[in-house]
Amino acid sequence: MQRHYYYVYIICNKKNGTLYTGVTKSLIKRMWEHKNKSYDGFSKKYNLTKLVYFEVFHDIHNAISREKQIKSGSRKNKLKLIEKINHQWEDYSKDWYL
Repeated sequence: MQRHYYYVYIICNKKNGTLYTGVTKSLIKRMWEHKNKSYDGFSKKYNLTKLVYFEVFHDIHNAISREKQIKSGSRKNKLKLIEKINHQWEDYSKDWYL
């Protein structure tokens, strides 16, 4: 049986900039879409292309619950979440498409 992975992620345009939280089955594909502005919407409007945080899940329901939890939280809590593991706000996807 093939195991599936689901990702909850946060992207931004710059350190302490605009944030977007999402959920996806393919983080590599989804980040390519964000970086190439494939869809009109919030991330395209604000040029959100830096992957600064993500979590991995085996169950889509858990991933969706976590996404809702993060989205409903304060900006301050999202910043703490990012800073806890990514002090420099490094773009984890920066070398994925060379």
